[in-house]
Amino acid sequence: MAEADRVELTVDAVAPGGHCVARVDGQVLFVRHALPGERVIAEVTEVHKGFVRADAVTVLEPSPDRVEPPCPYAKPGACGGCDLQHVAPAAQLAWKTAVVREQLTRLGGLTDAELDGLGVRVEALPGGLLGWRSRVRYAVDAADRAGLLKHRSHEVVPIDRCRIAHPAIQQLPVLTPSGARWPAAEAVETVASTGGDVTVTELRDGVPTPVSGPTEVREVAAGRDWTLPASAFWQVHPAATDTLSTAVLELLDPQPGEVAWDLYGGAGLFAAGLATRVGSTGRVTLVEAAAQGVAAARQNLADLPRVEVVSARVETALARRRITGPVDVVVLDPPRTGAGAPVVRALAAASPRAIAYVACDPAAFARDVRTFAELGWRLAALRGFDLFPMTQHVELVALLVPGSSEPETSDIT
Repeated sequence: MAEADRVELTVDAVAPGGHCVARVDGQVLFVRHALPGERVIAEVTEVHKGFVRADAVTVLEPSPDRVEPPCPYAKPGACGGCDLQHVAPAAQLAWKTAVVREQLTRLGGLTDAELDGLGVRVEALPGGLLGWRSRVRYAVDAADRAGLLKHRSHEVVPIDRCRIAHPAIQQLPVLTPSGARWPAAEAVETVASTGGDVTVTELRDGVPTPVSGPTEVREVAAGRDWTLPASAFWQVHPAATDTLSTAVLELLDPQPGEVAWDLYGGAGLFAAGLATRVGSTGRVTLVEAAAQGVAAARQNLADLPRVEVVSARVETALARRRITGPVDVVVLDPPRTGAGAPVVRALAAASPRAIAYVACDPAAFARDVRTFAELGWRLAALRGFDLFPMTQHVELVALLVPGSSEPETSDIT
């Protein structure tokens, strides 16, 4: 097969990345804009050794789970931000649940029976599938117009508005229909905070330059007010912070007097909840590498004297004993690449009674689960949340505890 070839095929199971798998004459295809069981005509978009990528450009036999995308740009050759606008709401949750299960069996080494015992499923958040995204970054094209990128491309698609963006962001005069042009910017960042602030910032050679709104925004989460730079990391779904904080505390159940670590702690969302639970006789150590996150944590947690903020990479802090045990509970919220074997091994050696793992990539999470299992830990609970409706992304909160089996000493260094 070559790029732009068209082939008629029957779509098979869902796959990571917003695709479904299909096979034609032994060739594996990863097909976007399709649903399992559909008969489609797919156009090849990329050719790789061992597989090709394709878009379903004509649906011959639609799935009962297919719906009309609410956004006119959610189609082949247009915006690549939303993967699942053609999928009914309940089927989106089932899609993501299937991906989580597949990654945990294939990469994590869990059995179907173990996953059934965990009751793996992805839960919807309040607010619906549209108008939820509180932070949107628009790229800027050669004609100085702001828009969104095509799938796996740097090509900018000018749009009238983003349907999943917060209503306050949709009303901003940022995009082409308003006449806006951005001759000095490579990107435009917009924020609509849970505290009511609305900001626009343009990036010039990677440097944020305020355009409108405050340079610091207020967020409301976990029963506290938070102040942080408009460009700092914060969850993009308005219900995400409370949902994740509640899940972490429910799974860990921190007790008064316990010692807790919040690793990759950002502005301190989980550290604040931990501090409340462990109380005046307990202690919380937050580790964060990003300067903005460290500054935000120190500012926002200043009223919690039992919280220490350590500015360091987690790997470095553990390896060089910037943080030391004993520790009772750990929150592990790594980037999309996961924690990795060195961090997992260091945590297992520290012997906490429980670890709450917050994951934004099922594959990286599954690989870390396998490493934990090799060290004698088990996945005791798992919850999935649809923090990113209409996209293929999913957030997981897991409870890991020691004592599943004897560690495989040959794999431990």
